Amino acid sequence: MKTISQGFAAIVLTAVAASTAFADGGVIRFGHDNQTDPFENPAHACTAVFANIVTADTNGSVSVEVFGSNQLGSASEHVQQLRDGIIQATLTSTGALASYYPRIDVLNLPFAFANNAATYHVFDGLFGQALAADIEETLGDVVVLGFPDTGGFFAVTNSQRPIANLSDFDGIRIRTMTLPSHQTIVQALGAEAYPLSWGEVYSGLQTGVIDGQMNPIPIISFANFAEVQQYMTLTNHLFSPYTFMINRDFFENLSESERVTLRVAAENCVAASRGLSRIIEASDRGLAGLMDNIEVTALTAEQRAAMVAATQPAFEAHISENLDAKALELLTLFREQVALANANAYLD
Repeated sequence: MKTISQGFAAIVLTAVAASTAFADGGVIRFGHDNQTDPFENPAHACTAVFANIVTADTNGSVSVEVFGSNQLGSASEHVQQLRDGIIQATLTSTGALASYYPRIDVLNLPFAFANNAATYHVFDGLFGQALAADIEETLGDVVVLGFPDTGGFFAVTNSQRPIANLSDFDGIRIRTMTLPSHQTIVQALGAEAYPLSWGEVYSGLQTGVIDGQMNPIPIISFANFAEVQQYMTLTNHLFSPYTFMINRDFFENLSESERVTLRVAAENCVAASRGLSRIIEASDRGLAGLMDNIEVTALTAEQRAAMVAATQPAFEAHISENLDAKALELLTLFREQVALANANAYLD
């Protein structure tokens, strides 16, 4: 099946590349790796809203063709295709972007945010602007249009026992992305980090190759992990948004009014991803539904504080040892803006 899927992706990509040569410059080919249902997936809700606004508000001078579900390859391949001009837009995870832009790892400061609203302040504010500018300067061939929601805060599931305290992590093998910082965080909690590709996670949980995994609640629900996991802890230890990027040459060849429309559409795309993420979390497709099939544990303030003390120094040491001075500068700004956002009350 993997060979067949790869072959199909190659055929579609060849067709897209061929059509690019005859495009009038007004078609945005948008690749992402999520399900193509705007009512079920925050990423596709984002792309659907973006496509609708762009097509309508430019009177069709710019249109959007969305290729979801890895039709054109993996998330990492989408980034390279974007840079090569084969596609014009993509949403990419921190894991997929890290090989092109290692400083994205600063977003993985564990247990940073107090709530979802704080994440909006940070990524829509000074830090989001600084991060976007640095990505654009480092890569050179992309424009960053925003940071959509991937589904919310990460939770940890496992098949061994309820996790509430640091000691409960001992000996549990948890799947991580191939990001070294994720591995550092899991190890600092006392668990065993086990990097594994996304396509192998369900079978790994089913066969016992891994005991657990960590992801936002909508992803845990849609991936049917409750079928092979017995326990979930609402750790809220990571928040990893998508990075919405568009090819710079394509963007700069648009008219000024078209560029304005794309930026407005991107803002609405981000809002849609956030709204749908919160709705899914609160519905029977999210936490409410999962609670019928999996034992859920929420952390006390004391339990969370112990995990912060264990993980943040390890993470900061990882950044200091493996990234550059600019990354440390971004991490400092990130910390400052997170602290301000956490202290900011709604309508205060």
